[in-house]
Amino acid sequence: MLNQETNKVFKIIPILLFLLGGFIHAQGQNLTLVQTPNFSDTTATNWQSFKYDLGSVFGGVGYSYTRPLHWKGKQWGTFGTVIAGTGVLYIFDKETSEFSIRQKEGIPQFIRDYGSEFGSPQYNYMFTGGLYLTGLFTKNEKLRRTGVLLIASATSAGLLQQLTKSLVGRARPVSGKTKDTFDPFNPSRNFHSFPSGHTMLAFTNAYAIGKQFKNPWVKAGIYTVGLIPGVSRMWDGQHWLTDVALGVAISIFTVESIDRYLDNRYSEKYNDQTKKVSWNLDLGPGTLGVVARF
Repeated sequence: MLNQETNKVFKIIPILLFLLGGFIHAQGQNLTLVQTPNFSDTTATNWQSFKYDLGSVFGGVGYSYTRPLHWKGKQWGTFGTVIAGTGVLYIFDKETSEFSIRQKEGIPQFIRDYGSEFGSPQYNYMFTGGLYLTGLFTKNEKLRRTGVLLIASATSAGLLQQLTKSLVGRARPVSGKTKDTFDPFNPSRNFHSFPSGHTMLAFTNAYAIGKQFKNPWVKAGIYTVGLIPGVSRMWDGQHWLTDVALGVAISIFTVESIDRYLDNRYSEKYNDQTKKVSWNLDLGPGTLGVVARF
């Protein structure tokens, strides 16, 4: 068992280092040192910065959980669109699951390995923690703030999906049960399908990193890589399409809310407050899904 885990680590580390290195290189074109509300970067020690960032992580998690209490008509309309879209996709859960499982053997092994491992908590925090510590020790405000966003978003989404999985108790496709089999609080992992934790952890990373780039093609590439873990869980029969789709939606909402909270904690603003995420149900000949416009 130990040897198997060691092999997994050596398989995934090159991918993590590649992603981390590419992101650092991209950000290196525009390194800026800015002041936080409580102290100057030129005088703050790493310990002071770390304590401040830790407070930002906990504050961001709490902020994301309380946002629904402040939603108004437009936000509730967006929420309704997502729920309606998930409901429509639910109709096709059985067919899409069977189709996905049939594709597994045709997928290259390295993609399957990446998909199954990168969405797991240990590798997720290996990547996000490495990026944050790089920003902290090099005093790179861009990397440091992005690391805080990644850690806070993953923590918020991770805790939520663990609670929701147990509360909903949806059977996984691999269990042999139907898509509408629910057994709340069943301790068996075969009843922890909804939503997809791999999707939520991986796509929070992809969406948070994608926010740092303006080029739509770069964003699309990052989002595509971020979707692989969720899709890989469908190949393995671990999740239904709606588990993955709602995981993506929760990831976006979580990152957006925490990033806006961090705008009040750090001097440099990374959000255009005039732009919001809008969701639309797309139905038509050969088309079915929920479209997000940023």
